Amino acid sequence: MENKPSNGIHRLTKKREKELLNSLGPERSLNILERMYLIRAFEGKAEELYGLGKTHGTMHLSIGQEGTALGACTAVQSGHDYLLNHHRGHGNCLAWGGGVEAMMAEFMGKETGYCRGRGGSMHIADVERNNLGANGIVGGGIPMSVGVGLSIQLRASDQICLTIFGDGATNTGPFHETLNMASIWNLPVIFLCENNQYAMSMSVERAFNIELISQRACAYGIPGVTVDGNDFLAVYDVVSSAAERARRGDGPTLIESLTYRWRGHSRSDRQLYRTREEVKEWRAKDPIPRFAERLIQANMLTEDERESIKNKADREVQEDLVYAEASPEPDVTTIMEGVYAD
Repeated sequence: MENKPSNGIHRLTKKREKELLNSLGPERSLNILERMYLIRAFEGKAEELYGLGKTHGTMHLSIGQEGTALGACTAVQSGHDYLLNHHRGHGNCLAWGGGVEAMMAEFMGKETGYCRGRGGSMHIADVERNNLGANGIVGGGIPMSVGVGLSIQLRASDQICLTIFGDGATNTGPFHETLNMASIWNLPVIFLCENNQYAMSMSVERAFNIELISQRACAYGIPGVTVDGNDFLAVYDVVSSAAERARRGDGPTLIESLTYRWRGHSRSDRQLYRTREEVKEWRAKDPIPRFAERLIQANMLTEDERESIKNKADREVQEDLVYAEASPEPDVTTIMEGVYAD
């Protein structure tokens, strides 16, 4: 990745695809596919529970964006590196290694949830695994990455910070201020923009006067690259390169991942701003069967195994739902815990 504006979308050659699959190996590749199906199953169940009134607050589903979540999180070292997430981040949390039990319990406001039932859908955090969490403020995690990156630099650690946000966040002031500061200080941060084509109901065509969001990187003297976000291997390739660059001490990278959310901005979104034909076109680019087909072609997977993996994910989510439903409600006497510092 060169220090200039992107002039196209990063795509893989057949040779590079083969190299990446060989480097991952059969076992790890199948684990990645399992996680993709797990995210899809989890999001489907979360949507169902919301409709039944069993979850609290609003909900932003990431169905259709599994290729970006797994591609990015596989390319870094979850548990060693840091993650800053955003409100449409369920898939990213699971791709980071989060547990379905704790996430489901959090959605249902239970004491066994990641945030003891206090955060809900938009605020999942798993600090023990260096997942520093998400928040409901658009782009709210972006400026935090400067603090995390500076901490890494001052400690002379080989860690990096992966911060994920949507396309709408790149039109906010903190995005520009953060990229500028990270560039000046040469911080080990990867800025990953999930461009799912819409910030609420505003399309990227109407919101930007540039072809690619990654072109904004040149203003701060850092590399910018755009990648097909529904291609797991392509995302993995690009984020791996950015991670290597950050660990060498060469500073941040801006990555734009072109993907699509199958559902509305939130569950209350009537989706009047897009056509059925557009949704159908993007559904045909589903990242899960796309990756599965590559594994089949590489003789790492059979159709029967693929179906078994999908069914296993469905069963796991259902079992974890039983756990969440049986979990205790928070004790009202603890309501102020975590609100004030000691």
